Amino acid sequence: MRVLVPLAAGGGMDAVTRSLALSLADLLGQSVVVDNRPGAGSHVALEILASAAPDGHTLMMLSATTVIHPLLYRSRFDIVRDFVPVSQVTAQGYVLVAHPSLPVKSALDLVKYARANPGKLNYSSSGIGSPIHMTTELFQVATGTQMVHIPYKGMGAAYADLVGGRINFSFATIISSQVHINGGRLRALAVTPAKRAPALPDTPTLAEAGVPGVVVVNWYGLIAPKGTSNSITNRVAAETIKAVRLPEMTKRLVADGSEGVGTTPAEFSAHIRAEHAQWGRVIKQAGIRGE
Repeated sequence: MRVLVPLAAGGGMDAVTRSLALSLADLLGQSVVVDNRPGAGSHVALEILASAAPDGHTLMMLSATTVIHPLLYRSRFDIVRDFVPVSQVTAQGYVLVAHPSLPVKSALDLVKYARANPGKLNYSSSGIGSPIHMTTELFQVATGTQMVHIPYKGMGAAYADLVGGRINFSFATIISSQVHINGGRLRALAVTPAKRAPALPDTPTLAEAGVPGVVVVNWYGLIAPKGTSNSITNRVAAETIKAVRLPEMTKRLVADGSEGVGTTPAEFSAHIRAEHAQWGRVIKQAGIRGE
């Protein structure tokens, strides 16, 4: 079995996929190879998957980015129409972080400061249409604030400016921001899931912090080529559910600020449709355009 990853090796999706591959290899009794194919907003990997035989030997890991991208840019692919959802693998929230020089101690403080200073605060993201960008747009819509978006080609460069104080705040993955939070270089204000993150137990949710209406959970999940049979997708989904519940994988995911999910193909299909609808609304309300 080959699992395509639409991002370069070394990132969060790559790490989760490689961990899952090891567990699936044992459960399925066959080798599982991770194949990194980054580029073109996941389209390089999607093209490979679309042309693969629907025999269960080629799958792809995707995230919310792959769902959002076609809403902003021309794409010949529709994730649900052109592929077969298999299983949601993980869920991981974001943490709202601010540079210590910003005079805010909570998410509600940030909202009040932004309302008093419209257009003066800036925030970073890993690119237009990225989940971090979309999360901040949802935050602005929900709070009636206006901030300046500074998109980067990746969060590596964004962190340099964020830690350096040239960027005021950002939503960030827990795993990538923890070292800066623990070192006092960034201040954690709130997390985006509906419940607190085990990796940041003292950081409130946005709702707890007085900012309701913004619940965002990024995710990774598996899809297969169109035409893949129910018997194959159900088998892979069942083994994925077992894999994410293994103690060693659970431990690795929690340390990274994630949690194992594992769903049926039908459940994952419904999740993708809900994500498509939510981010479509945000794009319309915020007037976002792809560039």
